This record gives sequence, C-alpha cells and structure tokens, in this order.
Amino acid sequence: MSATGRRVLLDLLVHGPRSRIRIAERLGLSRASLTRVARELVDGGLILPGDMLASASRGRPAEELHLRPQAAHFVGVKVTAERVYAVVTDLAATVVDELEIALASPAEREVVDAIVGATRTLGDRHGTMSAVGVGLAADVLRREGEPLVASSPLLGWSAPVPLAGLLAERVGVPVTVANDVHALTAAHHWFGSGVDHRSVVVYGVGAGIGCGVVVDDELVQGAHGRSGRVGHTRIARTGRPCTNGHSDCVHSFVSMPAIEANAGVAPGEYASALERARAVDGRERAAFAAAAYALGAAVAETVNLLDPELVSLMGEGLDMLDLDPTAFDEGLTAHLEQVPRASVRIDRPPFAFGLYARGAAATAIRELLSV
Repeated sequence: MSATGRRVLLDLLVHGPRSRIRIAERLGLSRASLTRVARELVDGGLILPGDMLASASRGRPAEELHLRPQAAHFVGVKVTAERVYAVVTDLAATVVDELEIALASPAEREVVDAIVGATRTLGDRHGTMSAVGVGLAADVLRREGEPLVASSPLLGWSAPVPLAGLLAERVGVPVTVANDVHALTAAHHWFGSGVDHRSVVVYGVGAGIGCGVVVDDELVQGAHGRSGRVGHTRIARTGRPCTNGHSDCVHSFVSMPAIEANAGVAPGEYASALERARAVDGRERAAFAAAAYALGAAVAETVNLLDPELVSLMGEGLDMLDLDPTAFDEGLTAHLEQVPRASVRIDRPPFAFGLYARGAAATAIRELLSV
C-alpha cells in the first residue's frame, strides 16, 4: 500500500465515511491523485464506494467512501502478572472475539507461549491476522526501529526483553509492543472521546497508575519509553510509605494495592474494602476519599504542565470517584495553578478491562498505517 493510501485509509478510520472532495481537501490531494489512490484501496478490498452526495456547488454529486472493516483482523493482548487477555478486532478496532489464558508465572517464556497460543487459537477461528499488538505495564522503547521491553517491575522483568521479535518469529506476522496505558491512549484518541482533540491525557488507574499523553495528534512516548509515569510524583507530606521506598506519592494513595493497605485490609481484598466503604464511614471510606483527592491533585499537575483539551479517567480502580467525587474536585482545585476549574474538561468514559487489549490491537493498526 502506498503512503498516500495509508493516509486516506487512516482518515476514513478515524473520521468515518466522507466524500472524495472532503478527503482530498483535508489531505491536500488533487482529485486525480485521490481517484488513483481510491482505486488502489477499492481493488485491495479495503474501502467501498458509497452513496452519491449532493455537491455544495453545481456539478456532479460527490461519491462517499467507506472503510471496509472486515478487510483485516488484528490480535490485541493485555498482559498482567496472572493472565493474558486477548481480543480480535477488525480494521475499525471493533472487538469480534476474545479469550483469556491463565499464566503459571509471569516469566518471559510463559508469557511468550501464552501470547502465541492465544494468537493461534484466534487465528484458527478468524483466519490469518494482519498483525499483533501487545500491551503491558512496562517501559517500552525502540531500538533500531523495533520495540524493546526495557523493564517491567509488575512482571518481574528487570533485563531488556525483545518481546516483539520473539513473538514475530513464532506467529509469522508483524508484532508491536507498547506500554498498556500508552496503547489505551492511542485507541482512545482514535476511537473514543479523544477523537478530534489534538491534545489528550488519559489516566489509567488500577494496580498502578500512569497516564498517556497526546500532543499535536502525536502519542508522546519519551526518549526511554517512560512518559506518563506520574505514579511516584510526591503530592503530600503525611509520611505515607510507597513500595518503592519513598513516601507520599500518587501511587501510595491511588493504586488499588495502596487503597487496600490504607483501608487496613489484606492484599487482594480490594472488593472487601470497597464494600465496607460503601456501608460505613470509617477507615475504608477515608482511604477511598484520600485516593480521590490524590488523583485530583495528580490530574491538576498534569493540566498545569500540559494544558490539554481533554483529560479522560479510565481503569478498573476508579471507585473512589463514585464514593467521594467531592474529594477529587477538592484535590484538583487545590493544585491547579491559575486555571479556572470550569476550563478543565474531564470525562470518565465507560470502561471494561478488555479496552486494554483493544488498545493493543489499535497500536498494531496504527503501526500498519504509519506513514
């Protein structure tokens, strides 16, 4: 596929069906060039001609072009310390199938075998995949153009792992690997409420906390794959310990393990802490209120630094916002620097854990269409 063909396909993917005239104007193409590229994409089965639209000026009606989502399928994988969660999406990142594989351990070989097994199983169901995307809690950088997992404390990987290369050798299609929150952000920018925003911040809250950043329509990954590491930013002076050996960071209040510890329940008993917080105004509820305030403070510092058009809060660990939304607003307002609260647009899109895997698939689509 030509570079111009990828640009046209990307425009239809993100913005939906539109007339040839609008596509040509948006991408700065001549009508002759667009006609040639459209023929290439139609012949390749990637787009379909659609309705004839009345032209705003006199002349022939303009033909609308449509993406053909079923033209390609992708595997997206989210890796945790306990399981591999995989989905199949079409070219429009719509999930059409999913499966889970439990991990005996998060060791490198176990993870690779599980991802390969999931890809082959899904390929048997849906045919050959165009590419595979993997998201995990890790620092991911590029070395000689290839993604490399520099480290993943959650998985216990302290040395670099060429995960993309190891997988590509066995599955036989291109593989891209990304930080899970970065992948979630990429998908949100293309397919969620981040569409048509040039600057977006996505907070992912769960076992940890991180954020993905889009500036001028580009996902910011950083020189070492570490952008968005807000978890260990210090926001208080209470002496609350962090597992990394310091105190009073965002992680020590907001992460689900921190809420468990601050609520006085055993590790893994987050659901129990949440149930008690809903029932009784005691230590458990105070832990969730402190988490909400700390998250608001963290978001404020991000707004101070980046001035994004939109901040989206996502993840499985946002129950504190339901229990005490006032505390979040208090933390946000207290830490904003000369920015009116009303000018900060924050949303909380519907979330399911599978969105991480869908985000990984979106990174594979993004890589395929990169110009």
